[in-house]
Amino acid sequence: MTEQAVTHRVSTEGADLLTLAGVNDANLVELARLSGARLALRGDQLSVTGSAVSVDRAVAVAQRMVELARQREPVTPDDVLRMHDDAGADGPGAATVAEGQRIALPGIRTVITPKTPGQAEYLAQIADHDIVVGIGPAGTGKTYLAVAAAVDALARKRVRRIILARPAVEAGENLGFLPGDMQAKVDPYLRPLYDALDTMMPAERIQRALETRTIEIAPLAFMRGRTLADAFVILDEAQNATILQMKMFLTRLGVNSKIVITGDKTQIDLPRREESGLMQVERILPGIDGIAFHYFDETDVVRHRLVRDIIRAYAYDAGS
Repeated sequence: MTEQAVTHRVSTEGADLLTLAGVNDANLVELARLSGARLALRGDQLSVTGSAVSVDRAVAVAQRMVELARQREPVTPDDVLRMHDDAGADGPGAATVAEGQRIALPGIRTVITPKTPGQAEYLAQIADHDIVVGIGPAGTGKTYLAVAAAVDALARKRVRRIILARPAVEAGENLGFLPGDMQAKVDPYLRPLYDALDTMMPAERIQRALETRTIEIAPLAFMRGRTLADAFVILDEAQNATILQMKMFLTRLGVNSKIVITGDKTQIDLPRREESGLMQVERILPGIDGIAFHYFDETDVVRHRLVRDIIRAYAYDAGS
């Protein structure tokens, strides 16, 4: 006996319909593929038709999509896939993400919202701890969300400056072959930090902040001898900081400052893996009050859906 089809209508009032549906209705096509339900967007309603199971699955995701579209946040087919996977898991799911921290930055029209429960927890830990170590694969938002939290803290005058640091060279710190002065030599290694800032502040505000040193982007080696007070400090690509560099960096922490360290243990480019300062802090710092460790996995990847599959494939190969 064929199961009778049911229809559920989701209100889309106040939502940006292009954001909701996606280019060429790609978001709705993806949700229909994943859930097995039929979707039709007419006026201020999204009709979802199919078996009771498929409709329930689709409606849970559709409501989250509508919420994002009302906030004018971008929604892609990859986001739909991620929300569907979260809703299907017996974990906190998309509802928890919806209740997570949102960062509304001055000067841009986008509200930055964690896209996975793991990202929401990461932002909560940054808010609650003086030092947070975020460890996980590429594409999980480790650096992007940390920079967003830093810009938000600066805008709210919780800190007076932002300091973004990276090991200058992933393998060996041999800068001599690059053209230009020292700044020109290290800029390519700091470019990802500039890219993150570019999405969060108007260009003229970034330039003014750099000129006044309200925002400073520098190689890790430049931190030696300094005391970083009233600052939000981020160390990116920390897996390539040596043990001595990591100790030096952590002991820069001053009054009213916060440190976020991000890294990927699978991408250590130092001559010997055991020289990584990130590996050492993971062993010796857990349990200290005020320091939190957050671990991302492939379910937190927010780049192209293939990145998640690639990370999973490499992890399987390494364990086999």
